[in-house]
Amino acid sequence: MDDAAVSPGRAAQDDLAATLTGFARTLRAAGVAADHERTQNLLLAAGHLDVTGRDAVYWAGRLTLCAGPDDLPRYDRCFAAYFGGERPRAARAAPPVVTVTRHTVSPDGAEPGEAGDDEALPATASRTEVLRRRDIARMTAAERDEIHRLLAILRTRRERRRSRRFAPAHRGRLDPRRTIRETLRRGGETARLRRRTHRVRPRRVVLLVDVSGSMAPYADTMLRFAHVLVRCEPRATEVFSAGTRLTRITAELRHRDPGTAMREVSAAIPDWSGGTRLGEELKEFLDRGSRARGAVVVIASDGWERGDPSLLGRQMARLSRLAHRVIWVNPHKGHEGYQPLTGGMRAALPYVGAFVAGHSLAAFEELAERLSHA
Repeated sequence: MDDAAVSPGRAAQDDLAATLTGFARTLRAAGVAADHERTQNLLLAAGHLDVTGRDAVYWAGRLTLCAGPDDLPRYDRCFAAYFGGERPRAARAAPPVVTVTRHTVSPDGAEPGEAGDDEALPATASRTEVLRRRDIARMTAAERDEIHRLLAILRTRRERRRSRRFAPAHRGRLDPRRTIRETLRRGGETARLRRRTHRVRPRRVVLLVDVSGSMAPYADTMLRFAHVLVRCEPRATEVFSAGTRLTRITAELRHRDPGTAMREVSAAIPDWSGGTRLGEELKEFLDRGSRARGAVVVIASDGWERGDPSLLGRQMARLSRLAHRVIWVNPHKGHEGYQPLTGGMRAALPYVGAFVAGHSLAAFEELAERLSHA
């Protein structure tokens, strides 16, 4: 562990902002409603603090990032894990020297404390923050399990939209059919006017997850993210696996336990680590019915197409006309210098509304945030 003193310089301010933003993301992963607006309020409050000590950071975050009493236990646990040590308590004495405790990582992978006494180790984010942005394909099995545990507690909530269907209501437009039926039941006597209003429901999301061999390092995590979406909105989420054949796996992902859901999914998918025929699978998906109509369609694939790329392009054009929005998640998009040069990606990109990364926990959190406002 390394204690880096917070100085009033510009570099220290930028470092403090990055630390607080990472803390807010950790809270969101734990289920606290620390959204963008609350995070900005925390940064604004931190900018007005005379002394940014542990007490000040704790209370500023608690007052700005917590939405209710249920968030307080999660906040205390995340604060202790992220900054190190127990949560601070209010005291009459003057606050101590301002320090922010964070994990350190040396360039050669040495453990903290192995460097010389006169050599200062560079301060980086906590272990959780480091794992959040690390490529899943480069993780050890233990690190990947930790990411899966953090992903399992991710909560997403989609904005409600007005449906064409109506529901009975105390206020709203007149419902003539129900009013007439009520009058007839009363033998023609004047009845109370019945009213109705539009129902509200979340935007439907349909995921097509590529489970081919080239996606093997990422497919399991992609499906665990799909499990989170199904668990949060079971009636408004559909999931299919795509490889050499199209398989609907929504029912298997409705198990509350992630491990059970993944075992059911593994048994249901017959083409794990096979080839990729996205064009043919997308055509089959669109021919089955109107599942894509008005929905947000998320395609998770690296774009390595074994079939004819022109077929994929035609089906993507067809999909873009039906869907509310098309989002393509490519794990390689998060790699520096990546260019979509494969035939499948080049054929699909003109019809994609958003092209995003899918290689890390942070990328999945950003995707969940995007879907919540789609």
